[in-house]
Amino acid sequence: MNSISELHKESGFNRELNMAGSYYVATANSRSDSKALADDIEADVCVIGGGCTGLSAALHAAEVGLKVVVIEGGKVGWGASGRNGGQLIPGLRKGPTELVEMVGEEQARALFWQGIEARNTVLGLISRFAIECDLVLNGHLNTAAKPSHVKYFDEELKTLRNFGYESVEILDQDETSTRVGSSYYGGLLDRLGGHYHPLKYTLSLASAAETVGVKIYENSPVLNLSKGPNLEVFTAQGRVRAKRIVVAGDAFLDKLYPEIEKRFIPIGSYIAVTKPLKDPTAIVANDLAVSDTRFVVNYFRMTPDGRLLFGGGENYFPKPPRDMEAFVRKPMAEVFPQLATIPIEYCWGGQVTVTQTRLPHMGREGEIYFAHGYSGMGALMSTHAGKLLAEAMLGADTGLDLFRAITPPAFPGGAVLRGPLQTLGMLWFALRDRL
Repeated sequence: MNSISELHKESGFNRELNMAGSYYVATANSRSDSKALADDIEADVCVIGGGCTGLSAALHAAEVGLKVVVIEGGKVGWGASGRNGGQLIPGLRKGPTELVEMVGEEQARALFWQGIEARNTVLGLISRFAIECDLVLNGHLNTAAKPSHVKYFDEELKTLRNFGYESVEILDQDETSTRVGSSYYGGLLDRLGGHYHPLKYTLSLASAAETVGVKIYENSPVLNLSKGPNLEVFTAQGRVRAKRIVVAGDAFLDKLYPEIEKRFIPIGSYIAVTKPLKDPTAIVANDLAVSDTRFVVNYFRMTPDGRLLFGGGENYFPKPPRDMEAFVRKPMAEVFPQLATIPIEYCWGGQVTVTQTRLPHMGREGEIYFAHGYSGMGALMSTHAGKLLAEAMLGADTGLDLFRAITPPAFPGGAVLRGPLQTLGMLWFALRDRL
């Protein structure tokens, strides 16, 4: 049997970083692969990317009678949508206080409530299509990694109350320690948060899209995109002529749309899952989703079978760490010293796209629509973004326009230098976590 460190070398579109050996693949219902695109076809909407953004856009467009096809380069759900931490955190990567500082109170309030509406979108789909995805809605706890971070919670609570959001409360150090078996200085508990099994959810979203008429093609990487006068999408063996295109490839665009790609950088994120614990509630009580306030965020929760699922140790370099298990074990042992030697039975990684502002980049260029750059908050927002794109196709641009107004700037340095320059900057902020 190959070791975890060897398995991350597997090849194939969106199959790298040991997704095949992940806890999610081991515990999700299997889905038969759709055939590859091998014909010239026509559609009202061609969606590039079989993750939550693309599948949601496809489903919502098909429900109003549009002919929709989804072109996925590898396997549906095997990108960020199906391999993330599964944390359902209402809101955006920037908290409401920072949003007010960035764009003013009125616009910040509207953006914040879009983040809450994202929760409603996901839960609505789960209910409508009877999606089984290990959904738990016991709350999300943001823990203070430093004493100074507690003041941030005070400011957040004040702004949230001003926005009319009442589902949060501050926990002191003792109250936090009763919920997490680690040393934190306090917490901000959002009772509307939770967690789910992201691959189960994404595969079920694909099935839901198919029930309303969406045609999905897998193992069909898009090689070229023609913007006009006729919109066309080309794969190695097929072509789609479409009236509208949705670009939802996120970190897998691979120079397909440079105007989009210059506004994000991909960051490696890695997750480990332990063997079942004897007393899971001693590590995380109340089945909460938990993340901390470090710049390099640690995030964790329990699985239904009593394992700790822990994500941590972002990687800002193009190549993954040689030993993913050791890479994740280090921050896990720092947070939970009592688990320093516990066996890790699953470990995998993925790419998260991050924008300069840490806010999503959504928009359109004519009849080409796009959304990406969720900066670690895509479990809810990606599905909602797909819905906003579908609404914009039908002339209801209100939600999309909110995000178009905050388009993140391009990273400096162009295609060659933006990655190295951003890496230096992020390494500096990561160093501050240790100071």
